[in-house]
Amino acid sequence: MDVDKVPASVNAVGAGQIARTGSLNIADALQQQVPGIIVSDTTGNPFQPDIQFRGFVASPVAGTPQGLAVYQNGVRVNEAFGDTVNWDLIPTAAIRSVTVVTNNPAFGLNALGGAVNVLMKNGFNYQGAEINTMGGSFGRIQSSAQWGKQIDNFSVYGALEGLRDGGFRNFSESKVRRFYGDVGYKTDSSEFHLNMGVASNNFGAAATVPVELLRNYWGATYTTPQTTANRVGYVNLTGKIEATPTWTIEGSAHVRAFQHKTVDGNPTATQPCAPPNDTLLCFNDDSSFANGVNGVPIVNPFPTDAVLGQIDRTTTRSTTTGATLQATNTDQLFGHNNQFMVGASFDSGVTRFGASAELGTIGSNYVVSGSGVFLGPSGTPISIGPVSLRATNRYSGLYAQDTFDVTDAFSISGGGRFNYASINLEDQIGTALNGNHTFSRFNPMIGGTYKITPELTAYAGYSEANRAPTPLELACADPARPCIIGAFLISDPPLKQVVSRTVEAGLRGTKELNIGTLGWKVGAFRATNADDILAIPVPLQGFGYFQNVGRTRRQGIEAQVNLTSKTLQLYASYALVDARFLDALELNSHSPFADPVTGTIQVLPGNRIPAIPRNRVKLGFDYSVTDAFKVGGDALFVGSQYFVGDESNQAARLPGYSVFNLHASYQINKTFQIYGRIDNIFDNRYATYGTFFDAGDVPNFANGGVQFTDARSVSPARPRAFYAGLKATF
Repeated sequence: MDVDKVPASVNAVGAGQIARTGSLNIADALQQQVPGIIVSDTTGNPFQPDIQFRGFVASPVAGTPQGLAVYQNGVRVNEAFGDTVNWDLIPTAAIRSVTVVTNNPAFGLNALGGAVNVLMKNGFNYQGAEINTMGGSFGRIQSSAQWGKQIDNFSVYGALEGLRDGGFRNFSESKVRRFYGDVGYKTDSSEFHLNMGVASNNFGAAATVPVELLRNYWGATYTTPQTTANRVGYVNLTGKIEATPTWTIEGSAHVRAFQHKTVDGNPTATQPCAPPNDTLLCFNDDSSFANGVNGVPIVNPFPTDAVLGQIDRTTTRSTTTGATLQATNTDQLFGHNNQFMVGASFDSGVTRFGASAELGTIGSNYVVSGSGVFLGPSGTPISIGPVSLRATNRYSGLYAQDTFDVTDAFSISGGGRFNYASINLEDQIGTALNGNHTFSRFNPMIGGTYKITPELTAYAGYSEANRAPTPLELACADPARPCIIGAFLISDPPLKQVVSRTVEAGLRGTKELNIGTLGWKVGAFRATNADDILAIPVPLQGFGYFQNVGRTRRQGIEAQVNLTSKTLQLYASYALVDARFLDALELNSHSPFADPVTGTIQVLPGNRIPAIPRNRVKLGFDYSVTDAFKVGGDALFVGSQYFVGDESNQAARLPGYSVFNLHASYQINKTFQIYGRIDNIFDNRYATYGTFFDAGDVPNFANGGVQFTDARSVSPARPRAFYAGLKATF
């Protein structure tokens, strides 16, 4: 579809812009090139980023309310259990383009803030071979290879990537191994592709760390181990047939097997019981027994001076299958150009989730050492594992859209999508998690574009989208029986689906200048969510539940300008995202401003939503000094944000930050290129995410074992880093 007829903001990032970053992390290119996107390091590992667009998130962190739909070659890759998005599973070298689309319900569930559409390379659009190897700071070594070829009507493409990075923080090593392949067949009227991929990645996800520890050492961690292992294998079949000169039929079918394992060292609610039961362990207080998996109270095996902790383990195994079928017609209507699209999709996912908790002790380096003693159901009303759950998701959608050219300059679009979601939970141990939930909704859209001049287009549109609660959220929605988020599920009171209503308008244009091509766009948006879902903590550290919190709103403006010539490329953008609660709430919080008796804060209408910076500015350039030698740089300025847990906006904000990067390359000959880059050249020390923790859980061993006095915990960003590489193209 002609982008000038899309009544919404469209942001496209090509393979060249991705390669410019020298990174195997797609988040880096998206953050540079898309005005409304910022990346936060919630997990403490750069290869598992939260990608936030207009205040809506696509995150790998279980329990994060997701707000973006992500597609790879037309296949939805939000995982079945929590709608999480594991960006590390997408091979960066094999990406042809990434498009961020807003204001279109055709993308189905989760497209509250929009959709991210990742298209991969194949042998028809990529021919040749490339080997790219880079290394540098913190033990980074990475390499990628890709090859594509067309033979008559057939094509073949393959990409292989590997990376090892020691990380700048303790226990934060990363290992990435990915493969993607595609076999294609094309005629004048049809095209078919069979593509497949596998990945096996391991991460030391160091998470947030108390600011008091960071003052001593920027690479500090708090309560480890914290590791993640992701495995995936998938096969997709896509086809496109021009049935007639004006009718095109497209379809796809896919199967995906995903496995996610975590090991997470944490403080524990387990403690020695009070006399006369002081030989036993209790949970959450000194009188409620902590039971083993056999239901018998646990005899205390630990020394009296031990600091107790626990190692929480989770395993998620999901198998998803699905298919889509879409028809597009370009027959004229009443003598005017018209494009009509109708389609249907079906996705089914089966997930087996398990969790366990092993008691242990926390050493002076904050490493939790296991004891071999596992917790069973303990505590009243708060309970803890083990958990074994089978979840089944079935998502169906029927959508249609029509774009009609009223005149050569004015086009209108209208359509909608009906979504139906069925989620079934089966407790494999007891009955507490059992539940059967269905959600349905029709989401409309309407919009128009007007070409004011051949170089200037105006657009405006309105759309609605919905998000069904995930199996993870439904299984942990009881405030009377909270659970460890993403680990120990307790019960499943019903949650309402989230409905988002978005209106946006703007201008975009291009102009040929003597110095190159100028492209620009400016727009405004407002998205209002009804029955938004948040993860709500309880006074017991690490425990919480999911709750509908009424209405929230995200609104703002986005502006971008690009200049492209043979020797110079420039870009600059600004985005303002104002995200606020619209209804009064009382929430549990670990904030130092929480009521000391109830542990709650009062959220008022107009309070800003935490973890969403209001301002973000991006700048970048590339300049060809000679035909062989190129230099470039980019800068990012991000405003302050409220800490998660400070929904009442009482605490000081997490400060804003600025980052400057430089890169250069030299083409030795037709085959070989050397390149280098410096990230964070001024070695700024900043954090991208902040929250609060229970300062009394574990002593501050770095300060003689006294109690922590500052409840702030943040994700420190990477300090200055140097990298160099060699690329061979054949």
